[in-house]
Amino acid sequence: MTGNDLVEFVDTKLFPYLKDFKVTAPDTNCLEYKIGEIFDELHNKIKSGFNLREIINMIDELHFESADDKHEMTVLYESNIQRMGNAGRNGGEYYTPRPLIRSIIKIVDPKVGETVYDPACGSAGFLCEAYGYMLDKVKAEKQGAKAFDTLQKDTFFGREKKPLPYIIATMNMIFHGVAAPNIVKGNTLAMNLSQITEKDRKNVILANPPFGGNERGEVLQNFDIRTSETAYMFMQHFIKMLKVNGRAGIVIKNTFLSNGDASGVRKLLLEECNLHTILDLPSGVFTGAGVKTVVLFFTKGAPTEKVWYYQMDKHFTKTNPLTEKDCEEFLRLQETKADSEHSWSINVCDLGDDCDLSVKNPNKVEVVDERTPMEIASSLKDFSEENTALLNEIMEMIER
Repeated sequence: MTGNDLVEFVDTKLFPYLKDFKVTAPDTNCLEYKIGEIFDELHNKIKSGFNLREIINMIDELHFESADDKHEMTVLYESNIQRMGNAGRNGGEYYTPRPLIRSIIKIVDPKVGETVYDPACGSAGFLCEAYGYMLDKVKAEKQGAKAFDTLQKDTFFGREKKPLPYIIATMNMIFHGVAAPNIVKGNTLAMNLSQITEKDRKNVILANPPFGGNERGEVLQNFDIRTSETAYMFMQHFIKMLKVNGRAGIVIKNTFLSNGDASGVRKLLLEECNLHTILDLPSGVFTGAGVKTVVLFFTKGAPTEKVWYYQMDKHFTKTNPLTEKDCEEFLRLQETKADSEHSWSINVCDLGDDCDLSVKNPNKVEVVDERTPMEIASSLKDFSEENTALLNEIMEMIER
């Protein structure tokens, strides 16, 4: 089949057949059911049978049999998600830089037997990286088949509101090796906090919740602290969903630390959790979104007495992105929460009623330009003349 007959086969037979796996699968906790869920959300948008045949022929040359093949496909899939996140139109929605995620996971340190939850999972980057981190431990410690089965079925849980990220997340986890991901399509904020019980709570929460957005009035009623900012609603959800002694690593817009509308949520966080670490990130980390963020690390069960800050004082761009090396100093200093040029601590008892947690580095040495305005102007003039001369040389070379 090549022309219209191929398109008709895909639209009327293949996709409906795969969608029907939701009905024919033995249970919901298997790969077949997840395939059915994926194709329940998909529609064939390729209307040219000739283009479709070309695509099928190209896919037919790919191999999926060996572990190396699967790893290659995982890398390919991840790189495409990254490009989508950096493209601008998605605002980085699908992609949190993996070096940042891996650093967060190292600090939170999820263990086999614990549950890991991301209620705003996007492309499931946190869950995929946590799976890889925990799987490496299972292999290194030779924990056996039972531990592997626990990782597959009873460890990772996610929710995603939007259909496209939900499909991407499910496929991403399958590519990474979780055969039947426990990802639910639904609005996390529609859950009433008062109805969350102990059996719903999780040991570890890793997330980068969306900010802005609009929620219906009935959704706002689900929260004790009323706010129109979705990120602040998610913060209340995180606190409620953590078990006692549960741990969290949360990426959030830096305005959470000082915004007056978030003061009630900050107070709740400091009273019910030990907010032990705040990582301050430069705006270039999220190249697609261009926002400034922080990472909050906290443990539920005891109030906060002291907060340790680290300020990542570097500049990142699309061509110079965040790397594992950029996180090394933070990870090293965080172990002892030592003071340095980039790190310091504050006592919560010194905070005001608004619990303002703004990043104010007392150890940063400010470089003061002591030149006079005339000297600065002269320097700019020399720089401009040098550039003009260089451009003239380049133009002469081109003409020759």
